Formats: sequence, C-alpha cells, structure tokens
Amino acid sequence: MTLYEKLQADVKQAMLARDEVARDTLRMLVAAVKKQEIEQGKEITEELVMTILQAAAKTRAESIAQFTAAGRNDLVAKEQAELAVVRRYLPQQLDEAQTKAAVAALIGELGITSKKDIGVLMKAAMAKHKGVIDGKLVQKLAGELLA
Repeated sequence: MTLYEKLQADVKQAMLARDEVARDTLRMLVAAVKKQEIEQGKEITEELVMTILQAAAKTRAESIAQFTAAGRNDLVAKEQAELAVVRRYLPQQLDEAQTKAAVAALIGELGITSKKDIGVLMKAAMAKHKGVIDGKLVQKLAGELLA
C-alpha cells in the first residue's frame, strides 16, 4: 500500500471514527496530492506525497508560532492537532544531538573549515538525510561547529 493509498484509507477510517480533525486534515492532504498530480501531469509518487506532507507540517509549525505570538490559543490547539495528524505519516526526524553528530561527520567528510562553505554542507546534509533532518537546525549547528 502506497502512502497516498494509506492517506485515502485513513480518511475513511477517520470518517467512521467521527474524528473531524483527522478527516479534514487528511482530506486536505489528499486534495493537495491530486492537485499536484494534475498540475505536473505525472503519476503520484512516494516522493511527491512526502514533499506535500513535509510542506504541510512546516506550514502548520509556522502557523503555531504565529498564533502563539498573537495569543490565539484556540487556533494554536487546532493547528497542533492537525500537525499531529500530518506527523503520523512523516519519518521520525533526527533530534538535535543526532543532527549535531551528522553535521560534525559531514564537516569532517567534506573537509570544511570555514563558514563560507556552509552552503556545500547544507546541500550535502539535505541530500544525505532527506526528509529526516531540519534545515534550520543544520544551519544553526554548522555555524556553531565552524565558529
């Protein structure tokens, strides 16, 4: 069963369970995948679905930060619930310690010695750990390690 098929099946399960948050979030994800399929004119791939899931998670995380700053706790709770649904389908992200170890290993592997080469490090880190590493955290840790 592909990830897209799992999303579709889970929409039905959420409907049966009367879980409105999961149902609405999953419907939005399925619609986003179909929209991309139509726009690109290609078949749905796991990579496409994963990209859409990552974008949805990022959008919700940013919304949570903005709503928290604005004091909108009702919307914060809604976005957190939706983010929890989206994260069920994403691979486990590396924590800060694991990311730091990965960045340090890449710095040694690539022979990077100055902050000027952070772009090369970022490209390598994002390619090697695609989907499981946070780019902002990599950039922050790289800056610390190369300081």
